[in-house]
Formats: sequence, C-alpha cells, structure tokens
Amino acid sequence: MRLNILPLKSAQNLPFWRGPLFLLCLVAAAQPISFATWSALLNNFVVERAGFTGIEIGWLHSVREIPGLLAVGVIGILMVMREQVLALVMLALLGVATALTAHFPSFGGILVLTMLSSIGFHYFETVNHSLQLQWIDKERAPKILGYLSAVGSGAALLAYGLIMLTWDSLKLSYETVYGLSGGLTMLIALYCAFAFAQFQAPSVQHRNLLLRKRYWLYYLLQFFAGARRQIFIVFAAFMMVERFGFTVHALTALFLINYVVNMVLAPFMGQFIARFGERFSLIVEYTGLSVVFLAYGGLYWFGWGVGVAGTLYVMDHMFFGLSFALKTYFQKIADPADIAPTAAVAFTINHISAVFLPAGLGYLWVVKPDFVFIAATLLALTSLLLVLLIPRHPSEGHETIFTGS
Repeated sequence: MRLNILPLKSAQNLPFWRGPLFLLCLVAAAQPISFATWSALLNNFVVERAGFTGIEIGWLHSVREIPGLLAVGVIGILMVMREQVLALVMLALLGVATALTAHFPSFGGILVLTMLSSIGFHYFETVNHSLQLQWIDKERAPKILGYLSAVGSGAALLAYGLIMLTWDSLKLSYETVYGLSGGLTMLIALYCAFAFAQFQAPSVQHRNLLLRKRYWLYYLLQFFAGARRQIFIVFAAFMMVERFGFTVHALTALFLINYVVNMVLAPFMGQFIARFGERFSLIVEYTGLSVVFLAYGGLYWFGWGVGVAGTLYVMDHMFFGLSFALKTYFQKIADPADIAPTAAVAFTINHISAVFLPAGLGYLWVVKPDFVFIAATLLALTSLLLVLLIPRHPSEGHETIFTGS
C-alpha cells in the first residue's frame, strides 16, 4: 500500500485515473458488486437452503444491522488508521465474507457470515461518506454524488444482469456466484490500496466522539431514515418471494429493471438537488415514499397483482435516489473538521431502530404483513414533517428554520 500522503490540492495535477474522484468511482462500483449479489440471491438462498420464514429473515437483518449501530467504533479505529486505508480494508472484508456466504447454509452460519460482511459494509460506508464530503467541494457535491450513485447503480446492474442471463443457462450455484462477486470486490480493494496515493483533505478531522446540539435535525432525520429503509430492505423483496413466488431469475430481473432506472436518473437527481435544494428534494422523496408504502398495504387489501408490486418496488428506489440530499444538507451546515466523527455518529443513529425493528416486525409479518407497511408509511410521514424544518438555504449557523437568517 502506498505510504505517500498527497494534499488534496496537489492531487488536482494528477491524471483522472490516479486522482481521488476516480478512487471514489472504483469503490462506489466495488461495494454493490458484492452487496447487490448478496441481496439478489439472499431471499431465495435462505428459503431454499435454510428454510427461513419471516421470523428468521427478521432476525438475520437485525443481526446484519448491529455493526451499523456500532459505527461509532470507526472513531476509535481512526486514531491508528487513516480513513482511506480503513475504507479499503473494510471493502476487502465485505468481499471475503460475501465469497464465503453460500458455504455455510445454516441459520448460525448465515448469521456469522452476515455479521462479517456487515462489518465490512457498514464501516466502509461510514468512512466512504466522510471521504466523499471531504474530497468534493460543496458547489459540485450534489452533481458528483449523483454521478457516483449512477456508478454504483451501474455496477449493481452489471451484477444483476449477469445473474439473470447466466443463472439458468449455465446452471450456476450459489457458491459460484457469491464466490465470484465477493472475489471481484476484494481484488478492486487491493488494487485501490496499491494504485493510489493517500489523499489528505485540507481540514484535519476530529478524532473524538461528537454530538453537537446544532445538528439535532440531521440526527433525527437519520434515525427515521434508518427505520424506514430497513422495512423496505427486509420485507419488500421477501414479499416478492413469499407472496408472489419469485424465483432467483425473476427477482434478479426486477432488480435489473430497478437499477437501469436508477443509473439513468441518478445524475438528473443530483442536478435536481443542486437546482431546487435539499428541503424541496427531501419533501418530494418522503411524499413519494409515503404513497408507495401505503400502496404496498394495498397489495394485501385489494389483491393487486405482481405487476403493481414490481412497479412499487421500482418507484420506491426512484424516490430513495433523492436521499443523498441529506448528505449535502449536512455538508452545508457542518464544521469541516466534524465530518468524519459525525458520519460515524450519524451511521449509528441511523441503525438504532434497524437492529430491533426487523426482528420485531418479523413476528408481526407472519400475522399481519400489511401492518408492516403501514408502519413504514407513518415513518415516512414523520420524516416529511421534519424536513419542513430545513431552511431553503442551509448553512453553518442556519441549520433549521429556527436558527440564523
């Protein structure tokens, strides 16, 4: 791994393929190669190989979110390891754990491998969010984050497309697909470790736990975003398998359509946020999500078919594509030295409900699955009310409509 530390300003003289933005693009692609594959196969894998019901899948996702709850541990690690190094180590861990997933098809084995991959995923995401906000200037952030989102969607699209095209025709096994995707993520992490300099942002980051009163609205929005997101991640795709009998091929095709839409729209969403601001963008997101979650309940009340369910799934991801407005909102209100520790704290807050909610709702799912989506609707509406407190032009000292001018 290269030991030379290069100030971010000096990195502007490097070729694009050696610079920090290209590094962000590579890791933005590497993470979903493993995570998208894991997600695409998980529901069928646990049902076919381990006989999971809603109870087991709820516990699995609760365990998966424990490292997210402990994301504040990143602050301690950063005392002895640079953020860029930690991001690549965690990315490699995600790849290794994903590659081994199918070799342990039992409840205990799946839990252990899920925990390891989750440590890699959540710690990588925590540090990656911090690096993005430090390395990208505020003026370009919405557009660049939109492009990075498109890169991630493109990588997931590639993974889903290959699964859909080869799963049946080549009679692939879970072991093969998990192994290849996890191995590729690990190789990209190793390449990034040796091919790039260590980039140094201009602001030295605090290395202690920070909870600032003026960030209270950002903390609350993170809490409700985490709760709402978990309901979708855990139960939306599981519903497709349990209620509509989706096979690996069919579920992957749905994911494929979903990521085609997101890859195309992500850059435009970045431009939308840059033009209309974080407040309006998040109002659009949470209004749309409230309608979508309520419509999920309609699948049970009115007996709507698989076409409606698939459409709702894609629409959910479309609205979620505006969620990085929450990142740029924080970037605008934050002291630059607070970004790394606050990213860790925010990730922990985001996962407080995520640890307990899936397991608890798993029991509700086996009795009244529509109530699970009613809960998600209420969470989205609560987020909508909180977003109304964001000023039209947030800045340091003007974090909410009650502060600044």
